[in-house]
Amino acid sequence: MTGLENATVLLLQASPGGYDPILPGLILLLPLLGFLANGALGLIGGVRAAEELRSGREPARHEGRPLTHTLPTWIGPATIGLAFVLTTANFMAMLGAELTDPIVRSYWMWMATGTLGVEAAIQLDQLSMIMMMVITGVGFLIHVFSVGYMKDDPGYPRYFAYLNLFVFFMLILIMGANFPMMFVGWEGVGLCSYLLIGFWFQDREKADAGKKAFIVNRIGDFGFLLAIFLLFVSFGTLDYATIFDQAPEVLTYGGGVATAVTLFLLLGAIGKSAQVPLYVWLPDAMAGPTPVSALIHAATMVTAGVYLVARAGVLFALAPVGAAAVATIGAVTALFAATIALQQYDIKKVLAYSTVSQLGFMFLGVGVGAYAAGVFHLMTHAFFKALLFLGAGAVIHSMHHALHATHKDWDAQDMRNMGGLRRYMPVTWVTMAIATVAIAGIWPFAGFFSKDEIIWYAGTAAGVGGGYGALFTVLWGMALAAAVLTAIYMTRLLVMTFHGSNRTGDAEASHLHEAPLTMIVPLCILAVLSVVGGWLNVPGSVRNSIFGGFGLLPMSDWLDRWLQPVTQSAVDIRVAELGGYASSAPVGGGHVLWGAIATGVALVVVILTARAVSRQKIVPATQDTVPLSGIRKHLYHKWYVDELYDRVIVRPVVRASRFSWRWIDQILIDGTVNAVGGVARGFGWFGSLFQTGQVTTYAFILTLSALAVLGALIF
Repeated sequence: MTGLENATVLLLQASPGGYDPILPGLILLLPLLGFLANGALGLIGGVRAAEELRSGREPARHEGRPLTHTLPTWIGPATIGLAFVLTTANFMAMLGAELTDPIVRSYWMWMATGTLGVEAAIQLDQLSMIMMMVITGVGFLIHVFSVGYMKDDPGYPRYFAYLNLFVFFMLILIMGANFPMMFVGWEGVGLCSYLLIGFWFQDREKADAGKKAFIVNRIGDFGFLLAIFLLFVSFGTLDYATIFDQAPEVLTYGGGVATAVTLFLLLGAIGKSAQVPLYVWLPDAMAGPTPVSALIHAATMVTAGVYLVARAGVLFALAPVGAAAVATIGAVTALFAATIALQQYDIKKVLAYSTVSQLGFMFLGVGVGAYAAGVFHLMTHAFFKALLFLGAGAVIHSMHHALHATHKDWDAQDMRNMGGLRRYMPVTWVTMAIATVAIAGIWPFAGFFSKDEIIWYAGTAAGVGGGYGALFTVLWGMALAAAVLTAIYMTRLLVMTFHGSNRTGDAEASHLHEAPLTMIVPLCILAVLSVVGGWLNVPGSVRNSIFGGFGLLPMSDWLDRWLQPVTQSAVDIRVAELGGYASSAPVGGGHVLWGAIATGVALVVVILTARAVSRQKIVPATQDTVPLSGIRKHLYHKWYVDELYDRVIVRPVVRASRFSWRWIDQILIDGTVNAVGGVARGFGWFGSLFQTGQVTTYAFILTLSALAVLGALIF
């Protein structure tokens, strides 16, 4: 028995009673209070700055910085840190109880009309608790990192206000006990992504990126709303507990309603989690500050779609077409985004397409019914992807400082302008190297256990019934190819950034430096989690093999057992209807042979890619850079999908809008209104001709009118 399992047994013995939530409402309230406090400081700071600018007075300062910029340093991270402490206390209490049913806390009746009654209620169970730990834990580290990264930004209080609000809405999404509560959080994170992606809104390109994210997500939100309407019509309620308990009796397996509901839910998940074809907003989300990218990609918004499918697992188990669609979208996205990442030079763009690809793996997992595996990869991905983005932020921070010091007009995010940074930023290099081998799937790092478990389940799903075996076989092959490409583009990023000769320039290299302590500490913590995070969910055959360190590493299948009360009913339906999945390994030797092959291939790919990139002659990105051609050109331009959308959707909509504005609004509508006004004005003008003020003229007109009336009567 491993150390983790021993600890679990001790907790179970120490807390034999039920789980009593510890101030769960305060977990939600703390980020909201942080938003209100930082927002108020931002407003006060803006008003005072305007007054001091007009009066010419020196601003009030504390330790060299305005008070309105000092307090958010403590308020922003502290509120999330306290929320993490409370979440951890609840997690430990739940860990020590045998909780089989979710705990629902209702605070007030939110909507009551006709037969619809929706309460403002939160639900605590094993799935929501894992998500809360990820959101508050990784979110807290990103807040701490932001202190060093954003300290000189004039919008510092506003930044932390938005960041706190983002966490608040994500917690609403996760903790809500019904679909309307989830939808509030769903829309809230969409709003916050718009505010944070377009944080530097003075730049038109960054403001447009925020609008793009907001608009694309509205497409998915429309599908989510339709699913909510269908669920209410079918069940008469929108509470999770009632819907998921009654679903096997109310919905017919493979029926039209179950299929429609899941496809509409999938549309919502595709938008929020940036899957094909609605993925185009996420790479442009790099326009925001780098810690924002880390929060969006690792701990909050993009994980919402995966959480939705896992939460509604019973519905997807009853709709094989919907589940197959989830898996197909996931596999296609994983492979498609990975190909694009191969030829990107912006360090954040590489990581952005990596996120899109890794989310595809999560969709593949929950699509084939491996709900725990999908959530497992969501958790480990939060660790190493937050580390990668924050590490990239440290690199950009140092590059920007060096280029600014020498007034060199180079792109601080282009990897062609970097190289050799490990000599100047050794801690950042080591931590990003750990994250790279983790996402590449090399034992014993986190990604080896979570990503390869999804691929393993996808392979075993090839043997299911219902005619989906051939489809899952193809999806398995696509996932394998995406995993190989992941190792290639991440190794390329690491080598181009940190290895070889420095391409920044001699004068600039003297200004390169390691990140400050507030940025380094989160990197080190996330690096540790990127190593050990995968040890929470390891099959027994692997734990007792060489890949388990002959039992020396504290590995466990804890997460599978932990999520079982939430996922078991969906798994049972799939097993009953499809004849089982994951009943045999896709490779003859089972988990161990599969793990040996996976990590061996990953190692070979990493080594070969590192050697190939090291031998390339990389020149800094300048105006005379040699243009790309062939397949590399298509990959660099992201298969021209944005251009296709622009030509097929954006331009026709703009032309239709201009036509409507010119011909319908201005000419037809405005023209009609103006014509009516002109006619009235004409009658008024004609009548004014007879208003001379002379009595004889009025008498003459009266007489003439009387004669006209008499003539009409006579003749």
